[in-house]
Amino acid sequence: MARKLKVYRTAIGFRDAYVAAPSQAAALRAWGTEKNLFARGAAELVEDPALAAEPLASPGEVVYRTRGSLAEQVAALGDLPKAKPSKRKAGQASSGTRPDAVSPRATKTRAARTAPPRPRPSRSDLEEAERALAEMEARERRAQADLRRRERALASERKRIEADFSEERESLRRKREAAQEAYDAAMREWQP
Repeated sequence: MARKLKVYRTAIGFRDAYVAAPSQAAALRAWGTEKNLFARGAAELVEDPALAAEPLASPGEVVYRTRGSLAEQVAALGDLPKAKPSKRKAGQASSGTRPDAVSPRATKTRAARTAPPRPRPSRSDLEEAERALAEMEARERRAQADLRRRERALASERKRIEADFSEERESLRRKREAAQEAYDAAMREWQP
């Protein structure tokens, strides 16, 4: 009997990630984390049927929903601590970055945390290529075996033909020698 699916939710940035899974452990795997978000209070069971409908339609796949409107998200950013003013002295050359700019490395790290886990690459093309190669090698082995069998048959036929012609050649040579001797004797008798 299949296990009953439950819908779980965790927050990832300004989005909620929903997944329909048979257990909390399966939900954590779908989100791509080994940390127990449920124990930390960062993930929960969803009991609202309206929120659970879409994840239940595609079990095991992570469904993302943006939390709040853009205005609500910007307002939430207002609660962040202000950046410290730069201690750069007047006239000092700028390094080309703003003090409040996010580094590309930090952006990549944040993107890696929020991106859904990538599916495992498919082996189907590799398996198909291996199967095709194995089939070709089997055909080659059969063709080589057939060729060896035909070569043995041809070698046997060659020996038989050579023996037949050798025997016939010897017989015809003896007849020629006998005819030559008879002709020579007849010529000797014919001459005056």
